[in-house]
Amino acid sequence: MLELWRQTLRAGRRKLPDFRLAAALAALCLGLAPALAGAATFTASLDRDTITLGESVTLALTFQGGAPPEAPSPPDIANLRLAYVGPSSQFTVVNGVVSSTVTHNFTVTPLQAGDFTIPSLAAQVDGARLSTQPLKLKVLKPGAPSPEAINSGAQAAFLKLVLPQHEVYLGQTLVAELQLYVRDGVGLSRSQLTAFPAEGFNLGQLQAGTPRGVRIGPAVYRVSPYEFTLKPVKTGSLSLGPVTVNALLELPSRDGRRDPFFEQFGLRSLFSSGEQKQVVLATETTNLLSLPLPSQDVPPNFSGAVGNFTMTVTAGPTNVMAGDPITVRVQIAGRGALDALVWPDQPAWRDFKTYPPTAKPLEPADRFGLQGAKTFEQIVVPQNPEVKELPPISFSFFDPDRKTYRTLTQPAVPLLVRPGGSVPAPTIVAAGRAAQDLPPPAQDIVHIKPRLGALAQVGPPLLAHPWFLALQAVPVLAWASTLAWRKRAQRLANNPRLRRRRQVAQTIRDGLRELRSQAAGNQSDEFFATLFRLLQEQLGERLDLPASAITEAVIEEHLRPRGAPESVLAQVQELFQTCNLARYAPVRTSQELTALIPKFEAARRELQTLDT
Repeated sequence: MLELWRQTLRAGRRKLPDFRLAAALAALCLGLAPALAGAATFTASLDRDTITLGESVTLALTFQGGAPPEAPSPPDIANLRLAYVGPSSQFTVVNGVVSSTVTHNFTVTPLQAGDFTIPSLAAQVDGARLSTQPLKLKVLKPGAPSPEAINSGAQAAFLKLVLPQHEVYLGQTLVAELQLYVRDGVGLSRSQLTAFPAEGFNLGQLQAGTPRGVRIGPAVYRVSPYEFTLKPVKTGSLSLGPVTVNALLELPSRDGRRDPFFEQFGLRSLFSSGEQKQVVLATETTNLLSLPLPSQDVPPNFSGAVGNFTMTVTAGPTNVMAGDPITVRVQIAGRGALDALVWPDQPAWRDFKTYPPTAKPLEPADRFGLQGAKTFEQIVVPQNPEVKELPPISFSFFDPDRKTYRTLTQPAVPLLVRPGGSVPAPTIVAAGRAAQDLPPPAQDIVHIKPRLGALAQVGPPLLAHPWFLALQAVPVLAWASTLAWRKRAQRLANNPRLRRRRQVAQTIRDGLRELRSQAAGNQSDEFFATLFRLLQEQLGERLDLPASAITEAVIEEHLRPRGAPESVLAQVQELFQTCNLARYAPVRTSQELTALIPKFEAARRELQTLDT
């Protein structure tokens, strides 16, 4: 419009048009300018359309000439994690016309390589519905450097994944190591784990080890090791990686100057003129064969324990009456998944009344809890005096070193069980001399009282008082309450599923309070650990499986065969993926943590409707 106005003025100087025509053109321009300035637009853009797995891009949603009352929310896209960064505003004034631009920025982080499409987004601005064009994002697979490049010392930094073995049995736990190599003279300002593909595995948290130096070819590298536990949850050939780390390197200056004062503390010089470079480091994909446990010669009381263990059993007291309790303690020590061990069933305890066993806290001997001891306690009550011994106790497990099942057996413990019953109190006979010292007995016959004394009015009998009648109902109510409590206790004792359902319900109620407290305190690690534990407890109760054995694999192995709706499967899978991803890319805002609690409650309500 401004250019049209200039052309009109120039033409007026040359041809001197009619004044009324010039006034009409001016009025037209002034009338259209506000309308054109007020037309709102909505566009979406990516700062890059091709990246390598481990990198992130910025999605910008720009509103010009108007903005919605709330920030738009892009839809959930599989294997893409979108995090809202915040808005930015810009105002411009051209010839008295004010225009505004509001941009909402999102960080987009891919979880796997491939081609992704961000669909068209829509928003309401001043009563008008605006939409954007779909965007394409290409994510390339990261590549590990070749052995020749590593041995030549040309790599400033690289990653390496080290496994102790490449064959493992289902349920066996390994300790693997992720090694970060940085060449001597290169500074590492920042590093962040961005992707850790491990389908079919349960991964533990990374534990930093002791850095060391190593020479590779002509160069010396500083190695920072990070150990973690690795446990397969399904059989077959499984792949691990490529693991990616986003690192900011400080490359030395071209003149080769170095500051030894800062290097002795592992820091770069404050006055260094080196170049900073953002790089994505990746490991090679490592294959691991997960073998199923042998199906032959499986012990009857095998409960899934894999490792190498020893067993110690104590019981006491051993001299009791029929109906007295005996405490049996079983300590299982060794190497394996100790936290997943359960009390071994003892079918030979037919002459005993048994109570549910309890497990004491694990006594770990290493930082991963794979070595140590776990103690169980159970109360047993002999029912008759014919019981002469506590039957032998056995515990079975699979030894991956010997590749066979083993059974540990504790010999029977002798018991002395006496018949129960009341014992008459002994009779104490006084000495003859003591009897002579006793006072004379009281007089049996007394004189008749000649006067009645003061008279008083006799009230109504107690039977006529309502409170007295109500008091008679107290023993009946107490007896009925005791009977109801005993029936409830027997029903819970005879129905372990009901007992577990109530225990899980109480655990989840307590856990939800913890989740809200941890979300308010922005305790990301504790929040996702509690959320993962509650998800395990709820799925374990509905599927009648140990809670510690619940992983993402139950979706395909148990929930889908039972006809669970796809909405339930999607909710459960999203919660599992969020918990697994939080170990490597933790959520940092309380709002994001709080938003996960309704999702868990909705998934829990859906799970409770499933038939078990």
